[in-house]
Amino acid sequence: MSDATSFVRHDGGYEVVPLRRDKVAIGVVQTPVRAVDADNPEPGIKENLAYLLNAIDKAQQTGGRCDLLCFHEFPLHGFAPWDLKQYLRVSRHPDGPEIAAIGAKAKQYGCYIALGCQMLDDDWPGHTMNTQLLIGPDGNLIARHWKQRNMRGMAPGGEQFTTTIYDVYDRYVEMYGLDRVIPVERTDIGNISMSSVQFEPELFRCMALKGAELILRTATGGCEWDDMRLTAYHNGTFVTSVNNSIDVERTNPYYFVEQAPKNNWVGRSSIFGPRGVVLAEAGIFETKRRALIDMAEYRKAHRIPDVHFSLYRHVYEDYRERHDPNLWLDHVPNTKAEAAAYLKDKVRWTSYWQG
Repeated sequence: MSDATSFVRHDGGYEVVPLRRDKVAIGVVQTPVRAVDADNPEPGIKENLAYLLNAIDKAQQTGGRCDLLCFHEFPLHGFAPWDLKQYLRVSRHPDGPEIAAIGAKAKQYGCYIALGCQMLDDDWPGHTMNTQLLIGPDGNLIARHWKQRNMRGMAPGGEQFTTTIYDVYDRYVEMYGLDRVIPVERTDIGNISMSSVQFEPELFRCMALKGAELILRTATGGCEWDDMRLTAYHNGTFVTSVNNSIDVERTNPYYFVEQAPKNNWVGRSSIFGPRGVVLAEAGIFETKRRALIDMAEYRKAHRIPDVHFSLYRHVYEDYRERHDPNLWLDHVPNTKAEAAAYLKDKVRWTSYWQG
């Protein structure tokens, strides 16, 4: 960009790099989510990693090669009602052996691999970040997209406490700049943004305004399929949605496995085209789905969304969030209950269950 403070081009276009080929093959790989023992996580993570590496092999050796493979939110460690110390034990480091092993598979197949993981960062001691990772065909980790925010007020007496951008917003911007709040990676298969956020269409609109062509969305333990599809419908982008499959071999010690896909708790991983066209959709079982998209042809006509902000700006400027950003800068809660208590006197308006 010619102007460091300009995030959106004013001519309707956006920055790109040359494509490796005109048509890009995208795969979503739907696998189980298996929570490790957070007090002794390494054996479980080793087992999950082996499962993931095998899934990469199967995905690339059956049903057509893919330039991009997308996995769900937590394939390495799963999720459970852990406290902060346990989260810090299961979280992985970007220079750790698990990321290196996945990178070796990306290099073997010359593909990009996207997945979610709770991550550690040497610059953020005591924090664990829900992060979407993008590994390149050279085997290197090329992007770490922090989750922008957690949902609040979903359940009485408990709030998620893993660190998001919103929780430490000022320091995050000071360290990385405003452009990295909603990042777009310009790769030779398309412009990529990633997030596990749900029910916040404004976030994905901003990705599209900044030139995202492929929006990679993840979930674990449930997602609203229509929320994912409408990202593509309203923004004219390609969208992948990856949820976990039913685990037919092992029960989850923390949660029941919902087996009815209509309830959106398991499966339905999908690939959507512009206008929300369903290019591929999975059921509830472990599987791969693939779609071949003509990115070169798409780029000829695609422009960023045409949004009439002059009509809406005054409303957004008058809006105040449920709670302010930066509340995790000085104190990271240790449990969901502690997080709820910590936020109780810091909210401007209540949830339906709070009265």
